[in-house]
Amino acid sequence: MLKQMENAGLTDLHFGLDPATGLRAIIAIHSTARGAAIGGCRFIHYAREQDAITDALRLARGMSYKAALAGLPHGGGKAVVIQPEGDFDRTALMQAFGRFVDQLGGRYITAMDSGTEVDDMDTIASSTRYVSCTSASGDPSPHTALGVFEGIKSAVQHRLTRSTLQGLTVSIQGLGHVGHALAAHLHSAGARLIVTDIDPARVRRCVEEFGAEAVDADAIYDVEADIFSPCGLGATLNADTIPRLRCSIVAGCANNQLATDDDGNRLQARGILYAPDYVINAGGLIHVALHHAGQDGAHRDAKIREIGTTLAHLFSEAERSGQSVHHVADLHAETLLKAAVSESAQERHHA
Repeated sequence: MLKQMENAGLTDLHFGLDPATGLRAIIAIHSTARGAAIGGCRFIHYAREQDAITDALRLARGMSYKAALAGLPHGGGKAVVIQPEGDFDRTALMQAFGRFVDQLGGRYITAMDSGTEVDDMDTIASSTRYVSCTSASGDPSPHTALGVFEGIKSAVQHRLTRSTLQGLTVSIQGLGHVGHALAAHLHSAGARLIVTDIDPARVRRCVEEFGAEAVDADAIYDVEADIFSPCGLGATLNADTIPRLRCSIVAGCANNQLATDDDGNRLQARGILYAPDYVINAGGLIHVALHHAGQDGAHRDAKIREIGTTLAHLFSEAERSGQSVHHVADLHAETLLKAAVSESAQERHHA
């Protein structure tokens, strides 16, 4: 486990157990060099405890990179609450998780993620102040979708030299809160949509509201589209699926879209422009962080729209250097984190 942490660059890993409620939770902190670690809490079933640990480790680093490239004064962390088998008291469980978060004294700020809702964040807030995405701030999904929409426009401008999305085809994989909100933006911009989701009701909704074309889950990789937008689970871009893609751009909401780092190189080798997930989907984190800091909505929305500008710089640098975009983004994030560590060390030296 320590080797896993070292490979992921994490500083600490915390385990919380509460037999009375059935709480089994993990908080992974990648970095606090730029400020308190911030990241969502997943509440899903895991076949093995090791799978939950691996999930937390992988996601925490992405949150550090996301916060750094979004210009936020935060490091990255991630929490996983393993969904208990059988009956359980959800309120009591979330209160116990809030106490676990509070024990870290502000090193980690939690928020919504897969399997958690605004009501859960309200419950957690009864045990700790280190929480966002409560009913006071609302669901971050629309803000994530706005950032992805801005990122798609940037990618289209760079790769297709077009200033609008009118008439372009976008295939969307996953129509949850963020995927549906993104579909609404794209439809309003005049894009044609091809969609899939494991929930038929979500697909029907997009067909009815946006005139989208529905395809089976596996067929989404084979459709001809200008943009492929992964908005469901991670690791969908891999050695099996990338050769099947028939698109110019990959830009979506999902976290950890690349199964391995090599998959970013596979996209580049195929001439497909990839918008790194932790850059393009940072809108939700921006909303969470700025609301927690007491910033207003206008400042938040302006910050979210900067995602397109950030991506434009990364696209251009990757093109100049001949490197893959995800590699350039990683280098930028690591440089920012190292600078923060160095600055912190200097401050301690002069204190």
